[in-house]
This record gives sequence, C-alpha cells and structure tokens, in this order.
Amino acid sequence: MNIVVIGAGAWGTALAMSAASRDDGRVVTLWARDAAQAQAMRDSGENARYLPGVALPAALQVVHGEIDGHLAAADLIVIGTPMAALREWLGRLRNVRAPVVWLCKGFEAVPAGASAAAHGLMAHEVCAQVAPDLLCGVLSGPSFAAEVARHQPTALVAASRHAEVNDALVAAFHGDAMRVYANADIVGVEVGGAVKNVLAIATGLCDGLQLGLNARAALITRGLAEMTRLGLALGARVETFMGLSGLGDLVLTATGDLSRNRKVGLLLAQGRTLEQAVASLGHVAEGVYSARTVLARARLLNVEMPITETVVELLDGRLQAAEAVQHLMARDPRGE
Repeated sequence: MNIVVIGAGAWGTALAMSAASRDDGRVVTLWARDAAQAQAMRDSGENARYLPGVALPAALQVVHGEIDGHLAAADLIVIGTPMAALREWLGRLRNVRAPVVWLCKGFEAVPAGASAAAHGLMAHEVCAQVAPDLLCGVLSGPSFAAEVARHQPTALVAASRHAEVNDALVAAFHGDAMRVYANADIVGVEVGGAVKNVLAIATGLCDGLQLGLNARAALITRGLAEMTRLGLALGARVETFMGLSGLGDLVLTATGDLSRNRKVGLLLAQGRTLEQAVASLGHVAEGVYSARTVLARARLLNVEMPITETVVELLDGRLQAAEAVQHLMARDPRGE
C-alpha cells in the first residue's frame, strides 16, 4: 500500500508515523510545506516542532517540494492541513483516482465581503464544490497526536459515503494500537469534530474559573445536546453523536490536558486576551476560528446553541469570563 500524507503538523505526522510502523512492505510519504522543517526532520529523526522526543519510523519518507509523482503512485492520500488550506488542496487533487481523506475539524470561514446569506461549509461540502467526483472522506474521533505518535491505544472513525474510502482507511491505520470504525454518516462525524472544539473552549473556561465538577458535567452534557441539534438539522444520524466522533471526541477535547481548545478557555479564565492565548499555543486551535461559522450556520437553520453563542461573544470581547457564566446561568428554565 502506498500512502501519502500532506502536512507535517502534529496530526499529519502522528498518522504518518502510525502507518509507517507496520512491517508489511507499504510505502508511507509525509510531505512538509516547509523545506527547512523537512530537512530538520530527516536530520534529527523527529518532528521537533510538533512532536519533540518521539522518533520517526525509519521507513517513513519525509519530502518537500514536488509532490505530483508521489500522488500519482498513491493508494490513499491524507490531507493533514488546517481547514483553511483544505479547499486549495482538494482543488489540486480533484482528478486523482486514489481515495482522498482529510483530518481537519471545523467549518470553513466565510470569505471577507461575502453576502449576508453566505455560511461556512463543512469539509465534505467544500469537496462537493471543488472536486465533486473525488472518492473522499474524513478520519476523525477522540485522539491526541502525541499519544498516536507514541502508539498508545486509540479508536478513530472513518466516515465516507464511499465504502472503498472506509476500506482504504481501515487497511492503512487499523492495527494493534489503533482501531478504525467505519461510518457512512460523514455529516454527523464532521459536525461532531467541529462543534466539540467550540465546546472545549467553554469547558476550559469553566475549569479555569474553578466552577467545579458539577458545572463541567452539565456543560459537556448540554454541549452534546447542542451538537446533536445542529447535526440533525444538517441531516446527520442521532446515533453518530453517541459514538466516538460525538461524545467520545467531546469528552477528550473538553477534559484532556493536551487539548489546545481547552487551553484557550483556561487562559481566558486567567485574564489573558484571545491574542495572548492563541499566541502561547504554538499550534492551531480550530475552535477559535470555527466558532463564529458554527453559530452562523446554526442561526440559518434556527437551531438554538446557547453555549456556542456565549463562546463567540467571549471570543469577540463582548463578554468577560465571569460574565459568560452569568449569561448561561440566567437563561429561562426549560425542559430537557
């Protein structure tokens, strides 16, 4: 099997490492955008910027520059870039025959100057616009890159409307340290991956303000309800949100110390500005960039998402940390 991973960030590198650790004659190529980073990885045998101290498998090929030859020989292509770069890459790959999957979680930002009716798209909707004939899907679920790179037990979801895409993902990544479950509900899997990042900011804020475990449990549970409402309005299946890419990913991202989105909430609770919080991470926190687009999509569908709305007001500076809690607790009573 010939696997190409585009993007040498933490998650792309971790999955490439997982795939390359199998001793079955496969070829795994990791393409890095930055030439200096690619050379440093080859020289040091690790991705010091994103996964310091974790050795790259000897079989992993780290490359930069010309990629067309690698793509032409691929049996599976994995896009490991942030959401902002997905449209460009899907356009470049629109004529390839191999299955193409993405790892990013979020809604695409609305371009500046777009009409009031414009809304952020999920990844599969972007693909339908720019590469409608592509065999495509997403690999998602509760996973921190550092743990995957260290081969700690992980379970993921391969989601596609094409059975051959899910089969390729299972063949590439299912093994002793990683289980891959197939799911045809790509809408539900993508909604879960996008919304959980926003909710993790809220949970980090809750924990940073030391509001207690009762508050955290309530926030996660009501957040899951928000996620599910939006997903159902977009055509997802309810059971998807009880699985790995819904409840599983939400619990991990909202409570795990390796979560960048949770860290943003913790820093905001300490009085940091959003700019200071993001700058301190050194990595992308997708919830910061997708919160507004998630809320805008929900409003177009008349879906109520009070936690997401509060996070957006916090990120936009219209609420302070303590005010955000009061904003949620002051809502009128209602049935569950």
